Amino acid sequence: MLRRLLVQTARQTARPSVASTRGPLARASFVRAYSEAAKEEKAADAAAETSAEEAKELSPLEKELSEIKSKLEKKDKESAQYKDQLMRSIADFRNLQETTKREITKAKEFALQKFAKDLLESVDNFDRALSVVDADKRTDPENHKELVDLYEGIKMTQNVFEKTLEKHGLKKIFPEGEKFDPNQHEATFEAPQPDKEPGTVFFVQQAGFLLNDRVLRAAKVGVVQGDY
Repeated sequence: MLRRLLVQTARQTARPSVASTRGPLARASFVRAYSEAAKEEKAADAAAETSAEEAKELSPLEKELSEIKSKLEKKDKESAQYKDQLMRSIADFRNLQETTKREITKAKEFALQKFAKDLLESVDNFDRALSVVDADKRTDPENHKELVDLYEGIKMTQNVFEKTLEKHGLKKIFPEGEKFDPNQHEATFEAPQPDKEPGTVFFVQQAGFLLNDRVLRAAKVGVVQGDY
């Protein structure tokens, strides 16, 4: 027991010396840590002040950039509007071109059609003049030479005249022997013809004409009677 008491006494005696030794070290560590924290805080404050100053220095530049951006956006909108107006103008111009082209074509066709109709009477006169000469006489140059020459002259003039008309789109329709076509022929009468097929044109009363492949005047014809 004496030995245990001596050990406890020694421990109690040693504790104050250890505590007295650790106290100053702890205070020194605390002071050192506080000093470092203060330095870091000052550095952070300095960095914040520097950033604030830089922000103040950049604010005019940012303002200018913002103004430029706004102007660019405005110009983009104006450009889009101008482009839309241009596309509309181009479309309107093309429509006007097409309309004008159609109107010019119609005007030309109308003028040509009126002129062609006025010529038909002259063309018909050739047929009337030629039909006056009997078939027997126009094929007998020995006895009717002058009449044959006159007939041949009129016939030649008619051919030249009709070829000239064809160059300008006016073509004669003389459908004798052809199948009756209601789109180009006008049947004025029907008659039985034993040696001909029903529905065939056997007589042309008046020749017809096409103007640019359109019927200007239907040919007046006689058709073989029968089912067709």
